[in-house]
Amino acid sequence: MLEEEYQERRVLPPHLRKPATPEAPFEYTLRDARAADLPAVREIYNYYVANSTVTFDEDAMTLKEWKAKFAYLSKLGMPFLVAESPSGQLLGYALVSPWKQKRAYRFTVENSIYLGPAASGKGLGRALLAELIERSKAAGLKEMIAVIADQGAEASIGLHEKFGFEEIGRMGRVGFKFERWLGTVLLQKSLK
Repeated sequence: MLEEEYQERRVLPPHLRKPATPEAPFEYTLRDARAADLPAVREIYNYYVANSTVTFDEDAMTLKEWKAKFAYLSKLGMPFLVAESPSGQLLGYALVSPWKQKRAYRFTVENSIYLGPAASGKGLGRALLAELIERSKAAGLKEMIAVIADQGAEASIGLHEKFGFEEIGRMGRVGFKFERWLGTVLLQKSLK
């Protein structure tokens, strides 16, 4: 039997194939984060702490730490958003935090976007970043910085570039995680 004949025989004829089940649309709502969201936010973030180099944190964040961060960002009026499925599952989050602690930096923020593993690759990161930029503008912020790992985060760099972020620098070998050296790519967008 020829190879091409064998390949044709491996495919069921159309009348014997199961009809394709249409995939349910990926639906979500973006809203302000609430204290009740913090356990799910912690789980999403800690997944990346344990399994990737997109964060340089090596220790899982506790709920107490997330509560303190949430209170601090709320006090400053910084946007902190979550994406929620119709069933109430938290799919991802986005926030901005002060770039530096000195008062002169008060209009410059660093963004963070993290998606649950099942929510990646579906356009949710793009939706969260768009909303985060708009809410940051509305809060009177002027500059947004993204600090992205230089290995394993190409999709994040591409996403930011699509929103007009420009690379402003790189730092090599500034982090050490999973027994290897890592650097960062810095990108910036004016929110005028």
